[in-house]
Amino acid sequence: MVSNKIQEALNYQIQIEAESSQIYLAMASWAEVQGFEGVASFMYAHSDEERMHMLKLVKFVNERGGHAQITQLEKPPVSFGSFKEMFQSLFDHEVMVSQKINDLVDITLKEKDYATHNFLQWYVAEQIEEEALARNILDKINLIGDDKGGLYLFDNDVKLLVSNAAAPQ
Repeated sequence: MVSNKIQEALNYQIQIEAESSQIYLAMASWAEVQGFEGVASFMYAHSDEERMHMLKLVKFVNERGGHAQITQLEKPPVSFGSFKEMFQSLFDHEVMVSQKINDLVDITLKEKDYATHNFLQWYVAEQIEEEALARNILDKINLIGDDKGGLYLFDNDVKLLVSNAAAPQ
């Protein structure tokens, strides 16, 4: 059974994951309108992934005898300036999510809720991957600079990332 303090913290994380899904979805829509099919596909796939992170938390809270709360979400931005600004924003967001996961892990240790602590280790590892991926993409965009041809090739490369991730292993 989760304590009220843990349940409250997990419900806050559910909201963060749901808002992350919405942010990726907004980025996907913006990229698609800009004509970047690869970046849009990447963002749509990550929006789905973030939703699955949220659902995993919902099910965990409910299975532990708590009640997962679904709340109103903050509206994500509609426009992102440039791809560099968008991916910088994405990286900054992932760093914030990592901090929130770390805060949650800290609460579980203080509350001596080792089952939830163990469950959250998957999120800790996932955030390391999310930050590294966002940093890697941002590094590539910084290398490209304002080269339109480079952005076109980058978009195709990102499309391959999505295709390779979806391919059966």
